[in-house]
Formats: sequence, C-alpha cells, structure tokens
Amino acid sequence: MLNYEQITGKIITLERALELFTPAFRKKNSLVFTNGCFDLLHRGHVYLLARARELGDHLVVGLNSDLSVTRLKGEGRPVNDEQSRAVVLAALGMVDHIILFEEDTPLNLIKIIRPDILVKGGDYRIEEVVGHEVVPQWGGIVRTIPVVEGYSTTAIIRKTS
Repeated sequence: MLNYEQITGKIITLERALELFTPAFRKKNSLVFTNGCFDLLHRGHVYLLARARELGDHLVVGLNSDLSVTRLKGEGRPVNDEQSRAVVLAALGMVDHIILFEEDTPLNLIKIIRPDILVKGGDYRIEEVVGHEVVPQWGGIVRTIPVVEGYSTTAIIRKTS
C-alpha cells in the first residue's frame, strides 16, 4: 500500500520524466501514454486507465492544467483543481506517473516523452487522436479503448445541477 508521499511522488514534471525515462529504462519498459482532464473521476476513466496499463509496462497520464480545462470545457470547469485531480489519479495503482500540461493538447508532451503506445477512449477515431501522426515515426502505436457507455463527467455535472 502506498503512503501519501508515494502517491504524490507520482506527480512529476516533464524534466523529471526525462530523467526517469532514460534509454536504459526504455530498453526494459514500454511506455504507455494517455491524457485528459479527469475532472470527476468515474468508472469510464478507471476502465480506460486499467486497459491502457495492460498494454505496456509503465502508464503515464498527461493531465490538462486548470487553465487548459477551462479553455476546453468552459467557465465552471474544472470542478476539481489540477492538484486534486492529479492526486486522485496518482492514488490509482495502474497509474505510474502524472504530468500536468498547460496547452490545449498534449502534442508537445507526446513529442518529448515519445510513448511506445498512445491510448485514447473509443469515442475517438485513431485519426482524431492527438499525436496519431507522430507516434508511428519512432515505432510507436496508437490504440483506442472502448468507452463504458453512460459515464461522462459532463453527464455527471448535468445530473447534479
């Protein structure tokens, strides 16, 4: 069982990621990457993350910053601040690391950490996944995971409003 410091230690900077994901690390481990806002964590998120982790050895989650979520989702979002969202994600055993990003898309992050497997939910077609055009350039693959119908943060917010 992880203690709180171990959980929060999973939240890393991009600089720390580059220190961790060395060529020696990459020779032994496949790096899986997914991203999102993960504002109100629900069953669909957990399913996506569990299935993504099954695809490789190490799961990194790119997490939209608060400003990024507001630009993408509008005023009133996120419901939970970025540090709270990051800690909740870090508490999940299948998640190895979380990296916050400020941009609207994780493309720069993807280009820098160069995942072996890029994953998004099945509500995206492969050609809609940010990074689908660059990941194959270094031998990586892009996968989608079926969504769990009936679960979305937006639907939860509407239901409780």
